[in-house]
Amino acid sequence: MEYRFADRMYHAPESFIEELFRVSGVPGVISFAGGLPDPSLIDVEGIGKAASEVMEEEGAIALQYSTTDGYLPLREFIAARYRKRLGIPAEASEIQIVNGSQQCLDLMAKIFLNPGDTAGVEGPGYLGAIEAFSLYEPQVRAVPLEEDGPDLEAFEALVREHAPKYFYGVPNSQNPSGLTYSQEKRKAIADILEGTGTVFYEDDAFGELFFDRRPRLPVKKYLPDGAVLSGSFSKTVSPGMRIGWILAPAPVLKQFNVAKQAADLHSNFLCQMVLHRYLTETDLDAHVSRISAVYGRRCRLMCDLLDDGFPAGVTHTTPQGGMFLLVSLPDGVSAMDVFHEGIRKGVAVLPGVPFYANGGGEHTIRLNFSCVDDESIAEGMARLKGVIASCV
Repeated sequence: MEYRFADRMYHAPESFIEELFRVSGVPGVISFAGGLPDPSLIDVEGIGKAASEVMEEEGAIALQYSTTDGYLPLREFIAARYRKRLGIPAEASEIQIVNGSQQCLDLMAKIFLNPGDTAGVEGPGYLGAIEAFSLYEPQVRAVPLEEDGPDLEAFEALVREHAPKYFYGVPNSQNPSGLTYSQEKRKAIADILEGTGTVFYEDDAFGELFFDRRPRLPVKKYLPDGAVLSGSFSKTVSPGMRIGWILAPAPVLKQFNVAKQAADLHSNFLCQMVLHRYLTETDLDAHVSRISAVYGRRCRLMCDLLDDGFPAGVTHTTPQGGMFLLVSLPDGVSAMDVFHEGIRKGVAVLPGVPFYANGGGEHTIRLNFSCVDDESIAEGMARLKGVIASCV
């Protein structure tokens, strides 16, 4: 049978995510290609206890249908944490629970983008966002990312000349680069967007994972009505629970709710109740501090190894938090060659190409340090050094 798929399916870029997970599971391969939290840092016992309590005390409620906007006590917890950590006057009524912050990418594109509209992204930018947006057939335009955030001149030109419906950014420990916007650039971005009609879509998946545990104020702090802020418990509690959220102005949230309801009625209600019970019984700050300390140590080890004996011309970002860093390869060395040769030599990396919406990244690779122990980092980086040397 010849299946008549929608035209949009033929405009979507080929996904590298499936390949990423495939190579990450090859026996004997040390993988820096994935983006998984360390499973040993998931509080299995604490979550299990919370699940048992919810089932015993409120099982009939937890196993029933619920409202689209999500479990109210969980939304109140998130709002209170925003007020405490970041000084944002958030309320539960401004928050909607989603199936991981990844679902926000799809629903934001669905409610904002018509075919041919412009969506702005970072260059390099999160490949999952680029793929999600592309299904709605926009013009995806990238602004170069500098050490302290987007190139402001290019950002202002994009807003002025192309009036994007929104600009998607990851200001904290960005994926794939690990870079963090300076506070000055966050304020400048808000000033540029004020009154333009372009929304700043702020993905804060890694905002809790700064190695120094010092919160950075979001762009939304300076642009309350012109920014939406998404977050997730995937990096701090459990990715398998698939619980994220969006904090947005009422007009945006109204349309978002319509799209969410049409997509799945509501997110997993049992997991929402279990998560809330877990959060009320756990010192989340102490838990996240442990995770950040481990990731910080692994990041420093990986950076030190890159600085020690890698071929001339190899440079890298130095993250302040998160789970990733970006490596630039010597002139003439192809990221795809490093990828394929790496698999043969037992180390997996992620080529930078899919992170560049408008082309580029042929000589960059992303490395993940969150899901590999110190010994594996040392051995994997030794293998990678040999791979790059053989490609020079």
